[in-house]
Amino acid sequence: MDKEKTPVIDVIIPAYKPDSSFKKLLKLLQEQTVRPHHIYILQTVEDGELPMEPDGNMISVHPVRRQEFDHGATRDYGARLADGDSPETLGQHYILFMTQDAVPAGNDLLEQLLKPFDRERTAITYARQLARKEAGILEELTRIHNYPPEDQIKGKEDLEHLGIKTYFCSDVCAMYRLDRYREMGGFVHPTIFNEDMIMASKVIQAGYQVVYCSKAQVIHSHSYTCMQQFHRNFDLGVSQRQYREVFENISSEKEGAGYAKNTLLYLLKKAKPAKAFYFALQCGFKLAGYKLGKNYDKLPAWMVHACTMSPGYVLFQKDRSKQSDR
Repeated sequence: MDKEKTPVIDVIIPAYKPDSSFKKLLKLLQEQTVRPHHIYILQTVEDGELPMEPDGNMISVHPVRRQEFDHGATRDYGARLADGDSPETLGQHYILFMTQDAVPAGNDLLEQLLKPFDRERTAITYARQLARKEAGILEELTRIHNYPPEDQIKGKEDLEHLGIKTYFCSDVCAMYRLDRYREMGGFVHPTIFNEDMIMASKVIQAGYQVVYCSKAQVIHSHSYTCMQQFHRNFDLGVSQRQYREVFENISSEKEGAGYAKNTLLYLLKKAKPAKAFYFALQCGFKLAGYKLGKNYDKLPAWMVHACTMSPGYVLFQKDRSKQSDR
């Protein structure tokens, strides 16, 4: 990154029924040591619902009809709102995607995410996610596994030993160099899930790098039930089936099995048999959902409807898949 030029950082946040915690997020973003140039809120609204009023010149609100929300297309819409072609900012313009429930853990989030762009190969940086104070031990262990305290630089040369983790990246809080994002054609769409990992795979295959920044930290965690884990992993499987050209030659099951084994051993060693049992149960629900999702196009419509969090999307893609096979 050219230190003589001032970087432009635009923040893009999809939001649905924003609450008081969302206002806290917006406040903290404006108190960063490196302040954003603009914050674009992509608010999903129901028919007849009015979007929230923007607070200040730095923030604008752009409504998205609920039936038109798409993980890739909606975020790409935000990226186009932030687009800029002036020679003064080319290569110095960044877009930061966040979710409405991620809160900066400090005032240097943007500063830390920006640092790795000093290296020309860096295309994406993403933040460490810390569990909320009220989170249980299982959620804490998941966060530690996926977001360790050490930085990591990932490129094409790491695929052999890192496998699917090479592509791991999260738009809960991820910064993209805008010209690289545009070079890759933006996020794929339609997509039910994984727009971030699919983009990471594209930049890595193009010879760029994805950098995990452990000092850039956000508070973000969920305590999902077994059925919620099932539904999420079903949709994850749908995404990997839909974009199988990205995932078919790189297994994610080995990574999941390794994490499950280590976590079970840790819980048993700490004399927490009830937690170990519940974790094993969660893993079973996750695996079942994932396996079914990978075969969603072979399932009857009623079963797809029962398994997914987005029945309209999955059933539409199922119909498209049938038509393309004819």
